[in-house]
Amino acid sequence: MERLTVAVEAGLSPVVEALRRSGLNTCPIEACDLAAIDAIVVTGMDSNVMNRQDALTRAPVVSAEGRTPEQVVERILRQVR
Repeated sequence: MERLTVAVEAGLSPVVEALRRSGLNTCPIEACDLAAIDAIVVTGMDSNVMNRQDALTRAPVVSAEGRTPEQVVERILRQVR
């Protein structure tokens, strides 16, 4: 099975570490090819992190606000698998 790739907004280092421990690939949201990712993690402070009106991906967007890194990983795995 191919490893999932998750785009992560800046400032979420603990989430990046938890995703990698779970066997997922990560990339900074600004550097990712959004058409090729499986999920996006945002801080929850801004729902339009790319300041774009058009959708660049169908990947689910998961807010890290109020969640532990492990809860974010669980939510991603539930939504993409």
